[in-house]
Amino acid sequence: MTKRSMRLASISISLVAAAIATQATATLPPPSDAAVAQAAEAKAKAAWADKVGAFQTCRSMDRTAEAYRQSLKGAGKDAPPAMPTPPCTDPGPYVSPATASASKPLEASGAHSPPGQAVTPPSTKVPAAEMTDAKK
Repeated sequence: MTKRSMRLASISISLVAAAIATQATATLPPPSDAAVAQAAEAKAKAAWADKVGAFQTCRSMDRTAEAYRQSLKGAGKDAPPAMPTPPCTDPGPYVSPATASASKPLEASGAHSPPGQAVTPPSTKVPAAEMTDAKK
């Protein structure tokens, strides 16, 4: 290959790479509400699964350490004292964030009463019959 053909080849490769990079940086439409909710659900479930895994690992480590101490005592040797560690915390059953907010009691949601204090009475002393006549 000559220098000129190598130069043309490198220029053409650069142009192709630029064209591909331009297409790769095209903007995507924003995700739908359902896709956002599904992603949030997956993230919450993965976080819960991590907590469950950490809990199971903690319990397993506690059982292994206890079995080691018991085997030393069975062999007539002195077992080292247990190191103080934080207790294993059970994450409990999985609760979906959507279910948690939907299952809130009505009192906690604040939907049963308007915000703020009432400054006027909720009704007037005008009879309903007079109010409907005035509208006609």
